[in-house]
Amino acid sequence: MSLFNEKIKLFNLNDLFVVVLFIFLVKILCISLNWSDVDLVCINIVIILFFTFKLRGCFSSFKQDLLKVFTFDSLKLVFLIVILNIFVSYGLLYLSNFILKAFPFIRPLISSSVYINNSALVISGFIATVFISPISEELIFRGVLLNKLRLIVPLSFSIVISSLLFCILHSFGSMTAAFIFAVCMAILYLKTDNVLIPIFAHFLNNLIAEMIVVIDTGNVLFTNDGVMMIISILAIVCGILIFIFIKNQWDSLNINNL
Repeated sequence: MSLFNEKIKLFNLNDLFVVVLFIFLVKILCISLNWSDVDLVCINIVIILFFTFKLRGCFSSFKQDLLKVFTFDSLKLVFLIVILNIFVSYGLLYLSNFILKAFPFIRPLISSSVYINNSALVISGFIATVFISPISEELIFRGVLLNKLRLIVPLSFSIVISSLLFCILHSFGSMTAAFIFAVCMAILYLKTDNVLIPIFAHFLNNLIAEMIVVIDTGNVLFTNDGVMMIISILAIVCGILIFIFIKNQWDSLNINNL
């Protein structure tokens, strides 16, 4: 039994409410002052520091859980989930772009991302997306929220509700992919009982996504018909595989948690 993960499960809902309220108020402040999303890095850093304070005294257990992340079985499962989700997310991005082109009246209803022409801010955004967000989001949505929901609703509902709350933080084109990814992260956490494993998977997923954006300077993935066709086919195949994975794991988790 991991003291680190057990202490996360015992995290007080009032503490979670304070964290969520803090995020909500700061986001309102950022919007009212027209601050960039990069400024929200500070929110996630404060959240991580808050969790660090609450989980103090669990360092030895933390080290043991960290070593379990890099076992063969854990890495195999993490890479499988991440690769499948990457292709599915691009397929869904293509679909969302098609919907926006087919129904242009939808576009004004969807907030678009703002390009930040400042290298320091771009680097800060990269660090926030790849390193900081996975830690804070997994601690909140899987570590705390999923575990608390399990106490009051069936396991299936707790996975769905926590995943829906996670996906609404994302933009139009990535909401469905974020929901699927969140379900996979919930399964990964429940299967391993180690929040560091979904944190690592989340980190790897965001790192690959960001690296693809950096490498694809000519926007080939969204302008070349041949490339788009290949990725679309791979997205369909990966979508089927991830559906099978979720169904099998879902049934197994429900059996084990009757």
